[in-house]
This record gives sequence, structure tokens and C-alpha cells, in this order.
Amino acid sequence: MSGTPSYPDHEDAHEFETQAHDQTVALGQAMGRRLNHGLVLLLFGDLGSGKTAFAQGLARGLGVPSSFTITSPTYTLINEYPGRLPFSHVDLYRLPTPADPDEIGLLDLFDEDGVVAVEWAQRLHAADRPACRMELFFTVTGDTARSIRIIAYGLDPSDLLHDIDVCSAPP
Repeated sequence: MSGTPSYPDHEDAHEFETQAHDQTVALGQAMGRRLNHGLVLLLFGDLGSGKTAFAQGLARGLGVPSSFTITSPTYTLINEYPGRLPFSHVDLYRLPTPADPDEIGLLDLFDEDGVVAVEWAQRLHAADRPACRMELFFTVTGDTARSIRIIAYGLDPSDLLHDIDVCSAPP
């Protein structure tokens, strides 16, 4: 059974196609560079669909020093990193569905000024998702190719998502 929910219909969705791991990282990095305030990003997708690669790029774009290795916090649930904006990387894979975000301190993170990327966000009940957020849906479309659909809720994504070229963005 696939863990990826079907894409919700949304007229303001932005779609990105990446052909390699480095391009998925570059998309995250480009978005991280453009962020100038806290934001919750909910990442949906199956194993190996690019969620962690995106989070690695996001961290670098937020100025997390290269001395920090960005890995999925599957067992620790939450990894926090210093940067231009604080970055919290969350992985809900090992939690039951629906996960209780208050029990693991996720609601507190949602209220802080940093950037929060939540892998396996489908384990959150829809009512626990913040009103202001971005949802990213990762789909494997080839051996190394991915489709990433981004939908913004409660904010205008135009400055954050326009003119991103994953083919020429530096990793």
C-alpha cells in the first residue's frame, strides 16, 4: 500500500520535475535561500521519493553549517540545527497513524519562528496541520526522476517558488 496520498486538486499548485538527487537537493536549497521567516513544510511521499534529499538542500539554503550532517531523524523523531533561521527536521515514519503532535512537541515547533520540515506528514491528522503551511508531494517518476508538487496554504508562495530552475541551481 502506498504511503503517498493522491495529489489534492489546488489551482495554485506548483510542480517541479527533478531528474537526479542533486536537483532535488537544489530545489530545497533554492527554497531555503528565499525563506526570510518561519514556515512549516509538510512532506508527503513513499520511501526513496526525495523527502530527505529536499530537507538536506533546505538546511543548506537556511545556512545550516556544512559541519552538520543532515539525516532523516527516523529514530530521534526531531533533529534541530542552527542557521540563518533555526531548522527542525522531523520524521514521523515510526509513529502510529495518526500521530499525536502534542505528545512529541511538534505543536510547540509549529509555533516557533524557525523552519520545520516534517517527513511522513500523512501520519498527522489533518486537523493538526497548521493553517499557514506548504505541503510538498513527492512522487518517483523514474530511476532518479521525481515529481514534486507544492501547495501553499495561508500564504502567497509567489516570491518563494517563482523562477526556480533546479537544473542550474548549485547543489
